[in-house]
Amino acid sequence: MSMKRTKQRSSGKSRDTDEGDFWTKPSAPEKSWEEQIEGKADSEFVPYALSTQFVKGQLVTHPKFGKGVVVSADSSKVEILFQEGKKKLGHAQAS
Repeated sequence: MSMKRTKQRSSGKSRDTDEGDFWTKPSAPEKSWEEQIEGKADSEFVPYALSTQFVKGQLVTHPKFGKGVVVSADSSKVEILFQEGKKKLGHAQAS
């Protein structure tokens, strides 16, 4: 005698919809490098150093990549938007 197995029911979500998750907040379009750097004085830019801790939105100047803005920061890495694109770099950990 064989045992009959039931089919697993779906959760009702359609996998081919492009609407996104109902509970998530719609994200604002990300600003370009030009929009974020425009009108900023050179004195507002902090020199990049691995020993410095950075926060989101901080303006940075890098010896190789030039001027940039921090778009995300976690405990040990920052993502900085430079004119040529985003770069992931290290920074000092929060104490």
